[in-house]
Amino acid sequence: MNIKPLGDRVVLKAAEKEETTASGIILTGNAQEKPQYSEVVAVGPGKVDDNGKTIPMNVSVGQKVIFQQYAGSTVKVGEEEYTIVSQDSILAIVE
Repeated sequence: MNIKPLGDRVVLKAAEKEETTASGIILTGNAQEKPQYSEVVAVGPGKVDDNGKTIPMNVSVGQKVIFQQYAGSTVKVGEEEYTIVSQDSILAIVE
């Protein structure tokens, strides 16, 4: 099943949780922090302004982004978990 976002929505897949710290300490499941960034897996067509013009999206599939901590909705499709956010909730592109 594919997720096709509408408007200015973006579908994100969280990066894998870190299992070890930078110093090599192995973290248990409860101690692992949620990743700070996610990968863009789908992008909507863009937001339509008051004049009927579509505002293009600033992100594209495959980019890694940082988004607001409590933004969006989390959905599970099969075994994968995704977060759907509006483009306004994305703070930065990681290069």
